[in-house]
Parts: sequence; structure tokens; C-alpha cells
Amino acid sequence: MAKEIKIPQIAEGVESATVTEILVSEGDSVEKDQSIITVESDKASVEIPCPEAGTVKSISVSEGDEVKVGDVILKLEAGDSDEEDSEEEEEKSEKGKEEKEKKEQKKKSDKDESEEDDSDEDESEEEGKESKSQKGKEKKDKKEDNSEDKSEDEEKSEKGKEEKNKKDKSKKESEKDDSGSEEKESKKKKDKDSDEKDSEESSAAEVPASPGVRRFARELGIDISKVDGTGENGRISKEDVKNFAKEGSGKAASKSELSLPDFSKWGATERKPMSGIRSATAKNVSASWSTIPHVFQFDEADISAIEEHMEKLSEKAEKAGAKITITSILVKIAATALRQFPKFNASLDLENKEMILKKYVNIGLAVDTEKGLLVPVIKNADQKTIIEIASEIGKLAEKARAGKLEPEEMKGGNFTISNLGGIGGTNFTPIIPHPQVAILGVSRAQKKPVYIDGNMEPRDMLPLSLSYDHRLIDGAEGAEFITWISKALEDPYQALLGA
Repeated sequence: MAKEIKIPQIAEGVESATVTEILVSEGDSVEKDQSIITVESDKASVEIPCPEAGTVKSISVSEGDEVKVGDVILKLEAGDSDEEDSEEEEEKSEKGKEEKEKKEQKKKSDKDESEEDDSDEDESEEEGKESKSQKGKEKKDKKEDNSEDKSEDEEKSEKGKEEKNKKDKSKKESEKDDSGSEEKESKKKKDKDSDEKDSEESSAAEVPASPGVRRFARELGIDISKVDGTGENGRISKEDVKNFAKEGSGKAASKSELSLPDFSKWGATERKPMSGIRSATAKNVSASWSTIPHVFQFDEADISAIEEHMEKLSEKAEKAGAKITITSILVKIAATALRQFPKFNASLDLENKEMILKKYVNIGLAVDTEKGLLVPVIKNADQKTIIEIASEIGKLAEKARAGKLEPEEMKGGNFTISNLGGIGGTNFTPIIPHPQVAILGVSRAQKKPVYIDGNMEPRDMLPLSLSYDHRLIDGAEGAEFITWISKALEDPYQALLGA
């Protein structure tokens, strides 16, 4: 028998995704846990496995379809034998026949009893009809007698009442004509207010926020649909509502300033939909930039000596299937730095006026892909050697570019490194990903003349850009952190600690 294979829960908080690739065809035999389609949500691209083996009978989705959790992907013919199916069908058929015969016998018995009851009821009904007819006739005669006994005084009184009612009615109509325009205006205003209220309620219902946050926004008189959420998938918190209330009309003005003109007035245009990943990135960086007060710190590190050690390590790394890069060195150094400077490994809880200090070190790496920016996370980086980190970076980067990263592989980051050295540039100011409090940017290394012991020597200098949250980290702490990293890069023994 065919079984429906449905879209499972893709990730926490993800209810829908777009089908980007169908990996099987009708008639194909599939194994248990074999990937059957690829979907892309606003968090990642994920392959959906088949929960059991069988043959694909029909496919219910197409590439580009928007699917939700529980939607049918395909129908699968399970691998049970035809003989077992036949036996099951025969058993069902026999049971069905027996049940049918029992129902027919019961129905016949009920019918006989019903006919006897109907005979008795018919006689009772005839008697009831005659009694009703007699009572109705008596009631009618009585009513006619009462009508004839009505006095002339009553008739006059009724006529007087009718004339008075006509006068009152005429007066009311006159007053209604005078106030008609006012009532129309009032009704029009009420209808408009009602439409606006319905529109606001409908818009607010689509906003990702808990009932408590919605109530809080109503109490402050804020339209929650206009608040930007900084939580996962744009979810709105009480802090977001408070920040919106503080910014007040300035934020509303900035929103109206962002409205687009009609570009077609000046030439041809083309519209292309943003991918789920790009849409999520746009929303998250906007929220981070608007809520986190960024401070930027720059430095340069002399990596001439550490490059020599990288060459020595490369042979050992290749045997382990890894490639030593400056990024893998930086991950190890940053992991050690986060132990030295715990504030950089924290998050802010402004609602409770607390900072959350994390006892683990997970470092995210920004990876540029065709579909947008993805940030896989190296878990427990402080406990791994440089070769182990290099191997993991290679695997995660490959999965990211192939669109096969699992959502769990992009969660839990405490600090992020964005290395644009392979592309170029001298410095840049990366945006801190909420709820982290710092991010390190790396640009292309250049040979520069440097004075060492009074002599000028050509050295490989690596530009570093640190962004940090000024609500938690002061300028002196930011300068100390980036200086520590620079010194660690210049001192190979410190950088290679644990390799």
C-alpha cells in the first residue's frame, strides 16, 4: 500500500520552506534515510531524508514550491510482498461481509417493530386531529363574540391614538432631516475607524510576537506591526517594543523616508525575488545595526613569523586531510582570547539588567555563498588543536557552498570571524550578529616596511577590524582585546598553544 511521506519539522521555529531540488523520480527505488528533496528556509538549505525504503509512486511537489510542515512530498510504495497484501485484503473482505450480513438482519428486525408502532400511532393521530378541530372552532366563535361587543368609545379612542402617532412621526422625520447629515458624517467616521482597526489587528496578527509582548505594545499604544524584531526569525521581544517607544516618531519618519520611487521613470528595471537566506540576513543585520551601539577598533599584526610555522604544520595537516590557513590560526587565537576576556564571550539581557557569561567557546565563520552569507559554527574551539579546527573549517565551508549545512551547524555561536583577505581590501567594519557582542574582521595581508631594532625590514602585515557592543564593552577593553590578538599572531608559540 502507498504511504504518504510528508515535510518534517525542518528546524526550530521554521514552519515553511522553498523546494529547491527534487532528488528522485517516479518509479525510483529509495533506501531508508536517502535524501529525496532539498528545501531552503530563511536559515539554511536542508536535504529531507526518506524515513523508510520503497518505490516512489508519485511526487506531489515541484521545484520552487512553498511547502509547510506536514505537506505531502511523495507517495511511497512500501516494500511488503504482494502475498501479504493479498491476505490482508481477503481478511478485510471476509470481515466486511460478516458485518454487512449482521447489519441487514438487525435492520429487518427494526423494520418489523417499526411497522407495528406506526399502526398504533395512526389511530392516536386521528383522535388527536378531531379533538383539535373541535377546540379550534370553539375558540373562533368566542373571538367573534368579543369583537361584536367592542364599544364605540374604544373605537374613538383608537382613532385618537392613530392621529397622535401620525403627528409624532411627522415631527421625528423633520428632526431626522435636520440631523441627517451629522449622522451620516458620524457613521462614516465610525466605519473608517473600524476599517483602520480591523486592518491594524489583521496586520498585528501576522507579527511574530508572544501574547504578552502584544499586550505590552497595546498598553503603550504602539502598533506592533511597525516594530522590528531582533529575535530569531524576526521575533519581537519586550525590549524591542521599549526601544521603539523610546525612538518614537523619529523611527516612523525614517520608515517613510525609505519608501522607493518609481525607478521605471528613468529606464528599464527588473525585479528578482530575494532568497530566504538573503531576506533573513537583511532583517537580522538591520535589527543588529539599529539596536547595538557599535564601536570599531583597528590594528595590524605582523604575521611573518607565524607563516613560517604554518608551512611546517602544513605537511602534518595534509596527512590528516586538512589545510592550515590564517583563518584556522585565528580561530584558535580568538578562542584563547575569549577565555582571557570573558565579556567578549557574553550576551546582554537588558530586560533583567544582566549579562550572560558563557562557559563554552563556539566561534562562527562567515562564509560567502551564491545564496548569501552563511555562518557555520566551530563548537568548543578552545578544546581543539589547530589541525582539528582546520579540518572542521574545510568540511563546513564545503557544505555551506553546496547548500547542505544543517541548521544545528549554524547555531550557538558566541563570537564571529569574517575573513575577506582572499578578496581584498584594507579594512572594513563588520556588523555584530545579535545576540553576540563582538565580531573580528580580517582583510588582505600586505608587505610593509617595519622598523625592527632600528632597521627597516619588509614584513607581512595583517589588517584587523574589531566591532564591539559599547553597552557592555568599553573602549579600553576593546583596545586590549585586539592588541592581545595581534601579539598572539606575532608570537607563534602563543598562537600554536594546543596544536
